[in-house]
This record gives sequence, structure tokens and C-alpha cells, in this order.
Amino acid sequence: MGVKLADITNGKTIVMSDLSGKTFVVDAFNMLYQFLTTIRGPDGSPLTDSKGEVTSHLVGLFSRVTKLMQEGLKLVFVFDGIAPELKKAERERRAKLKVEAQAAYDQAAASEDVDGMKKYAGRTARLTPEMVEEAKELLTALGIPIVQAPSEGEAQAAYMVSKGDAWALISQDYDCLLFGTPRMIKNLSVAGRKKKPGTFGTTAIDPELLTLEYTLNTLGIDRDSLIALGLLIGTDFNIGGIKGLGPKKGLKLIKEAASIEEAFSLAKWDEHFEFDWKDAYNLFKKMPVTDDYNLIWKGVDGEALEKLLIEKHDFSENRVRAVVERLAKSGQDRAQKGLGEFF
Repeated sequence: MGVKLADITNGKTIVMSDLSGKTFVVDAFNMLYQFLTTIRGPDGSPLTDSKGEVTSHLVGLFSRVTKLMQEGLKLVFVFDGIAPELKKAERERRAKLKVEAQAAYDQAAASEDVDGMKKYAGRTARLTPEMVEEAKELLTALGIPIVQAPSEGEAQAAYMVSKGDAWALISQDYDCLLFGTPRMIKNLSVAGRKKKPGTFGTTAIDPELLTLEYTLNTLGIDRDSLIALGLLIGTDFNIGGIKGLGPKKGLKLIKEAASIEEAFSLAKWDEHFEFDWKDAYNLFKKMPVTDDYNLIWKGVDGEALEKLLIEKHDFSENRVRAVVERLAKSGQDRAQKGLGEFF
């Protein structure tokens, strides 16, 4: 879900060539959910192989990552660890919504209502442990380093950018700014388009660079106040925020209050949530992160790609070979072995 700051934040439009040669940390779960919700058939059903196993996550990941590699971007993927206890309610809410969406989808399918199937299909998306492991397997085959976060992937990614191990974080969620990333990139699509929710149409988009410094200067607050603002309007740790407080009203309250403590008091936090606001606030300030990772980019393992994509999931051999060939021509293959030793 993420915190809804779009109405009061501004990013700088950039072009792909601005990013070539730089290192980026990717919030893996964020990207995988994008693929699962948008890469679907005409009736809204996910893509599957001949055994009925979902492949939307692999199709999207293989296409997006290899294209970004060809553009000269160095990628690191961070995966979520153990979710904070306060996120349990959000997970329960999402699970309930998926059950409701699945029932609506099944009803639409039974009545052959294709528009209804499209409407509800994406809302039923589930990222299973098996899908996560396959995503890691694919990234490893492409030579891309993986980092396992102890808790929230966004917090780990933000920490790595803050350390200078990467130039920016790739995500669609503004929570990254609350976690303190100096820079984040939104709308990073090589095709320059994204799907419209509930449809199979697309709309033009441009990559955007958002920086924490510019955001704070524009809003006239510091990061502590930005975290407080996020909590007032709602995060994954306090769903919905304070009723009646949107980004603009929340910002006004934050700036007029003598302190963060007073802001939460004026907003009557205790009437909306059963836990202390400091519990959620400290998750953004003190979320567990790790230095236990090695950023080493290896060569493309053709045999591993062939086994996972072609043999296991029925990907076109010609398509996989063509992608590997393009990586080789762009100098991004650092080839290891397999696929006929790349011809």
C-alpha cells in the first residue's frame, strides 16, 4: 500500500541515459507484486505454463531486469524478512480483500463477464514463497546480487543507499523516503508505459527521481516530521491513518504543532489506534537492517536460465537465447556457461 504522499511531493523527470552506469537497489516484493497484478491474460487470469503454474512474476522479472541491464544499470535486489508485528493487521486486511476479490472474480467468470474478470483479477494476486524462491533463482542466474533483509526490504534498501552502496532505490512506495533513502526512482519502465488499474490499457509514464533533501526542503519539515506526517495519513503499520487527515491537512497540522508529540495529541491518535504512536514511529527510525551482504555481479549462467525458464516453465528457447545475445552485445553478459555457450 505505502504512504500516500503523491499530492504533496514532486519528482524530477529523468531519462534512462541519466541512470546508465549507476547502481540501484530494488525493493523485490514491490516489483514482483507489480508483475503479478499487471501481467495477465485477456480475461485477467495470470500467465501460466503447461502445468498451470503461474509465470507472470518470471515473465516480468526476466523482461524488465534484462532490459535495464542492457541500459547499463547495475541492480541489487533486496527481499523482505520478518514483518514487524504492527504490520500483521495490514496483512490480514490484504488477505481479506483478496478473498473478496477472488469471490467477485469467480462470479464474473461464471457469468462470462470478461470486464468484471479484468476488474477483479489483479486484486487476487498472491506472492507465494515458491514464487519468491524462483525470483531469486532467476536473478542469481542473471548474475545479480541478492540481499536478504532481516525485516522490511524498503528499510534495508534505504540503508544501503544511505551507505553509498547504491545511488538510488527503485520502488513505487513513498515509504522509502520515510525510511531515509537519499534518492528513489519511480516509474522505471523501459517501455515508458504502465498499465491502467483494472484494465489492459496503458498510459505513458516517465521515470521520476525523488530526493529526500528536496522533498524535505519543499515541505519545510525534517525527516522526523515526515515520518510523523506519514503516520498521521496512514502507513502499512497504521492503516488509514487519522480519519479526515489527508496529506495537505496533515502537513498543516505538523507545521503548526509545537512538537511531534503535540501533533499526535492534536490529531487524537489514541482515539484511533490502540498502540502508542512511538511504536510505529520507531519502526521507521530503528527498523532492523544488516551489513551482511556482498555486492558482487557475476556472469549470466545460461544453464541455470535454460533449466528454470525453458525446461521448467516452457519459455521460448528462441526468446531466451535472443535476450542473452542482446546482453552479450551490450557487454552485460560477463558470460559463464550454457545455452550452447551463447551460440
